[in-house]
Formats: sequence, structure tokens, C-alpha cells
Amino acid sequence: MKTEKIKVLIVDDSRIVSGLLTDLVERDPELTVMGVAGDPYEAVKLIQLATPDVILLDIEMPKMDGITFLKKIMNQHPIPVVIFSGVAEANSRNAIMAFRYGALEVIPKPKSIDPQALKETRSRILFALKAAAHSKNKLHLVRSLKPIKDVAVVKPTMNTLSLVNKIIFMGASTGGTQAIEYILTRIEPPLPPVLITQHMPGGFTKSFAERLDSICSLAVVEAQDNQTLEMNHVYVANGDYHLLVERSGYNYKTKLSDDEPVNRHKPAVDVLFRSALKCVPTEKMVAILLTGMGEDGAKAMLDMKQSGVFTIAQDEKSSVVWGMPGKAVKYGAASKVSSLSEIADFLNALK
Repeated sequence: MKTEKIKVLIVDDSRIVSGLLTDLVERDPELTVMGVAGDPYEAVKLIQLATPDVILLDIEMPKMDGITFLKKIMNQHPIPVVIFSGVAEANSRNAIMAFRYGALEVIPKPKSIDPQALKETRSRILFALKAAAHSKNKLHLVRSLKPIKDVAVVKPTMNTLSLVNKIIFMGASTGGTQAIEYILTRIEPPLPPVLITQHMPGGFTKSFAERLDSICSLAVVEAQDNQTLEMNHVYVANGDYHLLVERSGYNYKTKLSDDEPVNRHKPAVDVLFRSALKCVPTEKMVAILLTGMGEDGAKAMLDMKQSGVFTIAQDEKSSVVWGMPGKAVKYGAASKVSSLSEIADFLNALK
């Protein structure tokens, strides 16, 4: 039985970029271009004729910018959207805003014509389009996963340098930015340190961490190399490096690695989870795998569970894409399968 191809609408005012993207999409046997629009108004006319499975959208365009168009689309006619823009990286707050309004992935346009960089960008675009298309029946989740705090919050004044008795490891991909916001804004200190690998390009993770820090009662930072883990702190992987944990006397520290991508990702959840297995006692760990396409983290989580670590996979109902957590469940890697609200309740009880 022939599988129907994923229909992609390209919205970009550059004919050169649109042509390159069209060629890229059409070369993939699972994808096809259903239309090309030079601005959002043209895009609306095409959508009225036929609904695409996913939109590949630029930000800086004439007549209406991509962020405004994204907001209107998600409010009026929700369709999975992948942002592909040079402006997103130049102003990473645009990227975070795009995630807030419902974009499933944000990919920066490459700065150079370096063959390896172009190859990675092409691979990322194709992967993102397929992941987004798989989420089209779950867009209501993206729109409903709102943080419960959206104002400046008071950080705890307790001694955060006390010895760490547990460490929480978390991995996510498509839909993960919203899921992570949902969880962290529902947690009150005290809480063991949290290390998060979210599939997100370099240049965006700092703004993502700053956004979380502004709405959470926990201190959220983009992970740097050689940071001592502290209570009530969340460390978000830098999008240019793998994030690892290592032992340092009685303490634990972050480590950044510039090694090759794993499972096509850098940072990779597998790298974070496996680093924990090497140096953290199993009874001191909790591993959580959230929404995302593919299986990054699932096999490492299986090794964790078999070693005695308590592991949690997000359930299918609350996942935008039940790929990574679904694989963990399939492999028998999850001690527990939970909704986002149940995960937040579990962490609040983990004192």
C-alpha cells in the first residue's frame, strides 16, 4: 500500500531560498511541496485551497512578519509549523517567541556554505518537517501547555550549596520546550538539581534558559563547563555541545563535550544519560524522557532502569510526538509512564 506523502507549504520571500528548499523537500520520498508563498497573504490563499500537513516558515518577510503569521495561524487554523530563518538566530528571543506561539521547531539558516554545515541543516530540516507532521493531531496540546506563572518570581534564599542527595536528568525534543515550561513552572523548591537536554540549536538555548528563569521559582541557566551542581538549579544543555555530568569529590559538575552528534543530535539525551550512569549512584538518579520524535535517550534509559534507576516516560496522551518516550515504553525502559501533570507532582514530592 502506497503511503501518502507529507504535504509541505514553503513560505519565504526569497526565490533562491524557496527554490533550494523545494529541491530539498522533493528529493525526500516521504515529502512533497504543495505550494510556495512569498508572503503570509499568499500563504493564506494557498491554505484556503488545500491544507498542508506542515508549514516551513521564514520570519522576516514583507507585508507581515512570520511571528505574527504564526500567531494568527495557531489561533485560527492550527497547522504544524517549522521556522527556518536567519533572523531567529540573530535575535534568539524571536525563536523563543515562536515556540511560545506554537512553532514545533526553529532552525537557523546556515551562516556559511561549509559542506558539513549545509548537510546538517538539510538533515535537520527534513527531520523537523516529518516530526512536525506527525504532531498535527496534537497541536491542541502545544497551545494548552501554558506556564502557570508569567511574571517575575521570587527565588529561594535557602542555602543551595548543601550536598546534593539526588539528581534529575531530563530529555526532550519536538514539543519539549512547552512541556518543560509546563513542568518547571509547577515546581516549588526545594528540588534536587535538574540537567536537561532539549534538542535545540546553539544560540537559542541561552534565551530559552533565561525565559524559564524568569517564570520559575527555580534558578535556570544555560549549562557552562565545570559548574558545580546546586540544589534548586536547572541546567539546560547548550545547543552547541553535549551536556554530561561528572563526579568531583563529594560534588557533581557539568561537562560540555564537542564530540560528534549521537542519534543525529547534538546535544543528545543518550550522552547525558550515559554520563550519569558512569558516575552517579543509581539510587541518587531520576531519569525523565519527554515528547520528541525518534528514540534519542530511550536505549540509554533502558540501561538506567536495568541498573536500578527510577525512570519516567511521558505518556502518549500528553505528548506532542510520542516517539522518544514511546520507544522507551516499547523497550521496557520506563519504571512509570506519566502525564506532564503527574511528572510535576512527582518532582514536587521529591524532597
